[in-house]
Amino acid sequence: MKKELPKIIKEVGFDFDWDSQKVWRLNEPVIDMGIGELMWHFEIPFWEIEDTDDYNLTPNEVVKQPDIHSAHFDKVQKADLQYPIDIMENKGKWLILDGLHRLVKACLAGQKTVKVRKIPRSRIPEILKGN
Repeated sequence: MKKELPKIIKEVGFDFDWDSQKVWRLNEPVIDMGIGELMWHFEIPFWEIEDTDDYNLTPNEVVKQPDIHSAHFDKVQKADLQYPIDIMENKGKWLILDGLHRLVKACLAGQKTVKVRKIPRSRIPEILKGN
């Protein structure tokens, strides 16, 4: 059974399911982007509190309480910044397809820019789950 998305994610999120491995295989240029363009992600509950199955945890909550949210904080600490963050324009904003833990790590490290790959919407058919 597919879980119900919170209203905020429906408002800002994609209307399709993608396969991250298919995204990784795309050949798109890596460029620098100001981290500020992606900071809005920190307010959205894209993650789940450990042992739950809901979108109920924001990156800001993980940053503010790393001991309580150690599972995600550990993922942030282990995130490899050599890989770019994959983003796509959606509803007037750049939305992360893959790399939210890397964004949080870059922010905590005080970076002003991050490496990104801007995936064109024309590539959606290539990254859909199940294709």
